[in-house]
Amino acid sequence: MADRPGLSDQELLDALGVPSQPKPARARTPREERVIAGFEDIVRFREAHGRAPQHGEDRDIFERIYAVRLDRLRSQPDCRSLLLDRDRHGLLDAAGTNPEAEVLDDAALLAALGVPSPAAPAEGDVTRLTHVASREEKRAAEEIAERTPCADFATFKPLFARVKADLEAGMRETRTLDRTEMTLAEIRAGEFFIVGGQVAHVAESGDDFVTGYDRKDRRLRVIYDNGTESNVLARSLQKALYRDDAGRRITNPSAGPLFGHQADGEDLQSGTIYVLRSRSTHPTVAAHRDLIHKIGVTGGSVKARIAGAETDPTYLLAGVDLVADYKLYNINRSKLEALLHRVFAPARLDLTIKDRFGQPVQPREWFLAPLAAINEAVQRIRDGSLTTYEYDPASASLRQCA
Repeated sequence: MADRPGLSDQELLDALGVPSQPKPARARTPREERVIAGFEDIVRFREAHGRAPQHGEDRDIFERIYAVRLDRLRSQPDCRSLLLDRDRHGLLDAAGTNPEAEVLDDAALLAALGVPSPAAPAEGDVTRLTHVASREEKRAAEEIAERTPCADFATFKPLFARVKADLEAGMRETRTLDRTEMTLAEIRAGEFFIVGGQVAHVAESGDDFVTGYDRKDRRLRVIYDNGTESNVLARSLQKALYRDDAGRRITNPSAGPLFGHQADGEDLQSGTIYVLRSRSTHPTVAAHRDLIHKIGVTGGSVKARIAGAETDPTYLLAGVDLVADYKLYNINRSKLEALLHRVFAPARLDLTIKDRFGQPVQPREWFLAPLAAINEAVQRIRDGSLTTYEYDPASASLRQCA
C-alpha cells in the first residue's frame, strides 16, 4: 500500500483513535482517600494472616476493628465500587456477619485500646467509618502511651547496666512470650521486658481497679533504656508484648542450682572459690596489697590453677598467695563466678600491664575489696541472697541493690 504523504503524527493518531493527550486522573475526595487507606489496612492483614479479619472476644482488638470496618465497606455500594480494582482477594464479595456492630460503638472499641474516643460522626456520615480507629489512634495504641523524657533517669541507668551485664554473664535470660504464658499479675514492679526493641523496666505499679468490661487493670510507670518513660495500663503493655514478634521477658538473676556447704549423692558440681593476693611490685599493687584480691572459681586444684602465675598476665605476671578458699556443692561454677564478678564490679581494679611480648593487658578478675566483704559474699551465696546485693566501695561492704 502506497504511503499517504502529508499526514502528520497528530493526524495518524487521530486516524487510529488514540488520544494525543492522556486524560487527567480524577482527583479523589478526602473521604475516598480515607476509605482506600482503611481498606488497604484490611488487605495487609489478609496477606499477613492468610484470612479475612474476624469478630470475636478472643481476637486481637485491631482484628476486630478491621472486621467491623470490612462489614461497613461491604454494605455500602459506593465503597464497593471505589475499591473493586483493589480487592485482589475478594474480600468485598465474601459473606460476613457482624455480631459486635450492634453492641460495640467507637468509644467501646477505642476504650479497649486505651485511646480517648473522638467526637461521634454525624448520622450517616461515611467519611468516618463506624467502629474504625484513625491512623493516629492506632499509632497511639501501638506505642502504648505517650512517652516523655525521664527526669530521674540517672537513678535507673545503673539498673539497665546491671541487667545488660547479667545477660552477658548468663545470669539472666530473655524468653519469648505467648498468650498463655504471662498473666497480668506477672507484669509487676521490678520486672524487665524487651518491647519495641528497647528494654523496659516496670518501676512502679498502682493499685488494681476494675474496667468497664469488668476486668482488672492497673496503671504502671515504665522506664525505657533510651531515657524515656510512659504512664501505661498493664493490659496495654501486655498486648504490646504479645503483638511484638521480638517481645521478650527478662528473667530475674540466678546463679543456677541451690548452693550448699555439704555434699550429697546428687550434686550437680562441686567447686572452690579462691581468693588470691599478688606479690607484684607494681606501685599500685604494692601500695594496696592487703586490699587487692583476685576472686575466682575452679573445679580442680587451686594449687594447679595458680602454677606458673609469674608468666601469666591473668595473675599480674607475679607470684600469688592463697589467702582464702571455700568449698561449695550443688553449684554451677561458671554462673557462680559471673555472679561474684558482677557483685564486686564497682571495685574492679583499673590496671593495665604489659605481657612478655610488650602488649597491654587489663586483667578483669582483680578487685579492690577487703577480705571481710568477700567472706560476707560467700555466706550470702550459701543462704541464696547474694543475687540481691552489690559491693559498695564507699563503705567497703555489701549493700542491697536498689
